[in-house]
Amino acid sequence: MPHHAKDLLTLAKAVIDTEIAALSALPERLDDDFLHACEAMLACKGRVIVTGMGKSGHIGNKIAATLASTGTPAFFLHPGEASHGDLGMIVNGDVIIALSNSGTSEEILSILPVIRRLDVRIIAMTGNPNSALAEAADFHIYTGADKEACPLGLAPTSSTTAALVMGDALAVALLEARGFTAEDFARSHPGGRLGKRLLVHVRDIMHTGDDIPQVQPDVHLQQAILEMTRKKLGMTAITDDSGKLLGIFTDGDLRRSFEKGLGLQEQPVSAFMTPNCRSIDGNSLAVEALNLMQEHAITVLPVVQDGRVTGIIHMHDLLRAGIA
Repeated sequence: MPHHAKDLLTLAKAVIDTEIAALSALPERLDDDFLHACEAMLACKGRVIVTGMGKSGHIGNKIAATLASTGTPAFFLHPGEASHGDLGMIVNGDVIIALSNSGTSEEILSILPVIRRLDVRIIAMTGNPNSALAEAADFHIYTGADKEACPLGLAPTSSTTAALVMGDALAVALLEARGFTAEDFARSHPGGRLGKRLLVHVRDIMHTGDDIPQVQPDVHLQQAILEMTRKKLGMTAITDDSGKLLGIFTDGDLRRSFEKGLGLQEQPVSAFMTPNCRSIDGNSLAVEALNLMQEHAITVLPVVQDGRVTGIIHMHDLLRAGIA
């Protein structure tokens, strides 16, 4: 390894160690102001508005996104734009989280008098408890770092990491206090994998109506094969006159019948079907159908309600829906 590469690795490890040290100091800084900040956010009738300038703004933007996705309505307000009309986004009942490591960001301090005229609570997250911002706030959360990871001690590194983690601490504390569930999280992430797994039901993606392959038990095997071919699901349900599920006949059943040398020409499909087959309810989550298929090494399930076939769900349906 070249000498300069070793130097780079040494510097990288030093950066990580410095930021870990900054984070290790955070738990001891959780005090009554942190609790009061959480209580104010829980009692908030409006929205939580996060603001910050420069690197603190980038961190604030992420904190606002985390809050919004975990049950606390929130958005980010750029302090530079606030004095040019965006202050109208703040209304009575909101809570403001203002981030500034120095606590002296002019863009934030300049809008405080206007904000103060509204019925809002202000939470400051700074690295200077004696700063103008910290003293003007209702609650102050200390996020300072003894040492920035930047060798020059200039670029915000440890301090921004500490602020980000403290924001996560706020969000998760509120999540627990609200009783926020995985299903709640999925509703705010419907496009993600978790959202699909917790929101999509079997009934949403199953084949229904004329797309259901089904025949009665006394039909000839040839008719069952034609039904399977038309519906293109590799199986057909075997049902009685009322639609009650009696079994299924699949491509696998057909192959096994050939292997056993059974008289395919003389017997009805009921002689080759799989009775007492696996099935699922349409109100079940699609991921439950996936788990059932994987557990029993099958690719298709009849969907039943009160014993009657209401649909068919195939592994391909789960793949298209992003469940599998």
